[in-house]
Amino acid sequence: MEMDKLINRINELSRKNKTEGLNESEIAERDVLRRQYITIFKQNFRQELEKIEIVDDEPTIKH
Repeated sequence: MEMDKLINRINELSRKNKTEGLNESEIAERDVLRRQYITIFKQNFRQELEKIEIVDDEPTIKH
C-alpha cells in the first residue's frame, strides 16, 4: 500500500475510534496498518541513513 493511502486510512480509523469506536475487524486492520507504516518508515529511514557520508578534513584525534 502506498504510504499516503496508508496514513489516510490510519487517520480515518483514528477519527472513527474517537467518535463512535471501532469494531473488532477495524481494530485488527488498524493494528496491521500501523505495523506496515512502522516497517515502511524504518526502511525509508535506513535508506536515508545509508546515503549519509561523513567528510572530515581534519583528524579529530591529535597526538
